[in-house]
Amino acid sequence: MSTTAVGPGPAALSPPAADRPERGRLELLITERDGRSIASRQFHEGALRVLRPHYLDESGQVCFVLVNPGGAYLGADLYVIEVEVESGARLLLTTQSATKIYRTPGSFAEQRMRLVLGDEAQLELAPDQLIAYREASYRQNTHITVRPTSSLIMAEVVTPGWSPDGAAFRYEEVRLRTEISLDPGEAPQLLALDNLLIVPSADDVTGMGFMEGYSHVGSLLVVDRRVDQALADELHGLTRAHEAYTGVSLTATVAGTTGLVLRSLSNSTEELRRLLQACTTLLRRRWYGQPPLDLRKY
Repeated sequence: MSTTAVGPGPAALSPPAADRPERGRLELLITERDGRSIASRQFHEGALRVLRPHYLDESGQVCFVLVNPGGAYLGADLYVIEVEVESGARLLLTTQSATKIYRTPGSFAEQRMRLVLGDEAQLELAPDQLIAYREASYRQNTHITVRPTSSLIMAEVVTPGWSPDGAAFRYEEVRLRTEISLDPGEAPQLLALDNLLIVPSADDVTGMGFMEGYSHVGSLLVVDRRVDQALADELHGLTRAHEAYTGVSLTATVAGTTGLVLRSLSNSTEELRRLLQACTTLLRRRWYGQPPLDLRKY
């Protein structure tokens, strides 16, 4: 994929998809104004929209909740999300409930997301879990452009859905591709390319060759100039209190900015949620002076 710099606003980030019809589109432009972040542009159509903005604390960070009134992604569905957080603005983007992928006969369901962060911009992505049901195939392509002083925290969990015969983990495949480019003011440079492909086996879903015997995957992606090996070690230490198998890696450093990828395997959505929350709580307190995230959805 190209790492060419994107345009100034969400409407210019990417052309409409020509290969399949869009079932939903959301565009947000977040701007800082008088100490608070607001949506200076907001557009939605089809089966994507956001609830009214709210503020969880006194930091000025605005929280938007993404809603899919259709309830689930189906075969050949395409959803497009375009978000730009301008210089100094702060956004928390979450979902109202889990993203469910049902049977996708004929073609996979897809989500394309493009995120752009300005100088000193802060973005937290905290969606509920992605649930893939029997015979589901899903692709998620995320393209992120950050500045050297941007701050990004992105956490997500992939979990199998229940099938009518009582078995779990029988979906076809889940592909998550995340590309991060750093724009230092000249030509953007590739900071990280993270590919996750899960193809469950109908015959052996617990063998050592398949996710080390686990069924759920949790991921934490962090990009910030304060990321270093000491932080990676500290976050990895936090995960030892949880029933999960976890690894942490760092990207190369570009223009003083480093990325961190934490991946955890478990058999419990709730265990992964607690693990990722422990990590994000540490970052929120240390970097932003904010309390633990409480979305009051459970």
